[in-house]
Amino acid sequence: MKKNLNVIQIRGIKGLVVAGLIVCCLAAGFIVFPGWVWMHIWNFCAHYADNLPSIGLIQGILLWGIIVAAYFTFRREKLVVCVRSPKGLSEEELKTVFADIKKQAQDDPVLQAMMKAREAELKITESDKNENETSKKD
Repeated sequence: MKKNLNVIQIRGIKGLVVAGLIVCCLAAGFIVFPGWVWMHIWNFCAHYADNLPSIGLIQGILLWGIIVAAYFTFRREKLVVCVRSPKGLSEEELKTVFADIKKQAQDDPVLQAMMKAREAELKITESDKNENETSKKD
């Protein structure tokens, strides 16, 4: 099996909370804070210029977005984004990975309860459908 294969599993409410905190921290660090800095830079310059209005945090974030977009547009190296399937894994390695995931899913009691509830729901809807078809025939 490949050593560089990373599978991220989010388990339960705690995993969702941690994932949410990670996303919020990344957004605050890479979007909101630079927007706040550029807002203050703009307002400092606007204080000395007579015809420039002051801006708020949202406008600072938009200014930061314009600066980043301009950087990626006008830099010399081109940014290439390539979406493709991984070619490094053989069929046997993929089967091993999916077998491990399936084994972990079978050991998870919350997932098993959810699967049993879904099966029960499908049986109920199927029996209701059969009852409706029988009553329509009569």
